[in-house]
Amino acid sequence: DVTEIEEKEAQAKQEEQIMKEQELSNLLHEKRYLKALGLAISLDRPHTVLTVVKAILKEPEGRRHLEENIVRLRKDQKEAVLAFLVTWNTNSRNCHEAQAVMETLLKHEAPDNLLQFSGIKSAVESLLPYT
Repeated sequence: DVTEIEEKEAQAKQEEQIMKEQELSNLLHEKRYLKALGLAISLDRPHTVLTVVKAILKEPEGRRHLEENIVRLRKDQKEAVLAFLVTWNTNSRNCHEAQAVMETLLKHEAPDNLLQFSGIKSAVESLLPYT
């Protein structure tokens, strides 16, 4: 019978998830946005990433801070953010943040690098009608 082992594993995963949520909350409170972005992306939480982006943009010189943080993300994290911003862009409440992130990606990534992103073709096709 492996039920007890499975229950312990599920409980451990749930506890780890709660710890990551608390860490994310602390990072936002401390305005450590790069780590907060990385953690939210690793948790696959598009809404949380959007919350971090909004918090950065509310800061004085928010655009500059957003650029600094987005540029420092790894390629796989940038791909995830690109996928998230496609969804954000379809909602008028979030389209400004999506456009700010997209502008940063277009400004700081070479076209050849952008073409290497997974899902870039579908992302561009989805962005065009709303942009």
